Amino acid sequence: MFRNAPHTRPARQAYLTLALATALTGTLVACETSAAAQGTAHTPAGRPSVVAAQKAQLEKLAQQDVDAGAPGVVVRVDKGNDKGKGKGNGRVIEIARQASWTRSDHTLAASDRFRMGSNTKTMVAAVILQLVAEHRLQLTDPVGKWLPGLVPNGGAITMRMLLNHTSGLFNYTNDPAVLKAFTGQDTRLWTPQELLAAGVRHDPTFAPGTDYAYSNTNYVALGLIAEKATGRTLADLIQQRITGPLHLKNTYLATGTETDANTGTGAAKSPALAHGYEPDADHLGPLLPPGTPAGTAFAGPARPAGHVDTTWINSSTEWAAGGMVSTAQDWARFDSALMSGKLLPPAQLKEMKTTVAEESEFPNRRYGLGLEKVVTPCGTVWGHNGQVPGYSSEDYTDATGERTVSVFTATIFGLASPKPAAADRALVNAAICTLLDKPIPATGEATPTAS
Repeated sequence: MFRNAPHTRPARQAYLTLALATALTGTLVACETSAAAQGTAHTPAGRPSVVAAQKAQLEKLAQQDVDAGAPGVVVRVDKGNDKGKGKGNGRVIEIARQASWTRSDHTLAASDRFRMGSNTKTMVAAVILQLVAEHRLQLTDPVGKWLPGLVPNGGAITMRMLLNHTSGLFNYTNDPAVLKAFTGQDTRLWTPQELLAAGVRHDPTFAPGTDYAYSNTNYVALGLIAEKATGRTLADLIQQRITGPLHLKNTYLATGTETDANTGTGAAKSPALAHGYEPDADHLGPLLPPGTPAGTAFAGPARPAGHVDTTWINSSTEWAAGGMVSTAQDWARFDSALMSGKLLPPAQLKEMKTTVAEESEFPNRRYGLGLEKVVTPCGTVWGHNGQVPGYSSEDYTDATGERTVSVFTATIFGLASPKPAAADRALVNAAICTLLDKPIPATGEATPTAS
């Protein structure tokens, strides 16, 4: 849903995301200065003393992130078995830190479930590409073939354009009515068909295939196409094709119907779900950009330090664009299976990794089919990130899928001011470098103050 990307066009993300333009600039881009400064030699990853030192530094940075304003942080780094050279080289680092005022709601653990936001797109894309491998769909299929009459100019928009955000479809999360539900101000439950309609009732951003603009509307359309092609719900397809075979017992697609939007009662109110928080209306206001609809604020019970608890906000606006719930360990298993070729045949994995340029502001980022390639001096990583109210997640892997990293933070806008933004960047940079066994940047080198 939300994505931490600077200088985005309004069509790319929701109104609220624009407030992140400065505060969350280039988590991985910032790694460039520090990595170059420290060199790129591998550290002897398998040595227990090295792993302990890496964990200690990540723990310090995670605590600094919390001290700077993040309500809670989870970090998980799994460096695999170093190509079979020894089990000791595959030590997993897991860290959880939280602000003291959040403990009355939930004691945060590295094994907790988080709302994954736009990481969902990678899983949905994997399902679509499995159907392509089975010749039930083709990347050249026009949207109009599967959703006749639902998408204007659907004959000119292909499946590939939906997957890599070159369709030009308006981002439905920019629609004011959807935004009210997304922030919890409106408890109406939206259907996927209604979300698609909210996107296509606006003019397209550009002609199909002529440019790139991130749009959640693309993935709602893909979810509906998957259901039309198979006769099964998207939640069932994900369970049967991915979470079931991979034994991801803590991973599922939230639809917004499994909980009461006001009370949080029902199946979704799980003690294993980490709580998410956003600034209350008074504290959020200064972070919002010009043009944000008047009265925009997150709904939820009041909490200390100027926050509201957004854990049980209406999630029906997310679905195929951002509705997955998972844990760091489960998502690492998924990313590893995907990149190692266990979920897709070579031809489809190659298609998934065929990228297009994102906006000019992102020279080190390219978008594939639900998968992002990010090049840093610490090395190249693949994955995605995502933000939904109260939850930010970054998940990456190396090219082989052997090494994985997740950094989960229990807020979006709790990071949208200079100090917490800098602390968060430093933590993510360090986690990426630890993943690839490169020197962890010295605190401060990769965290210039946002302007």
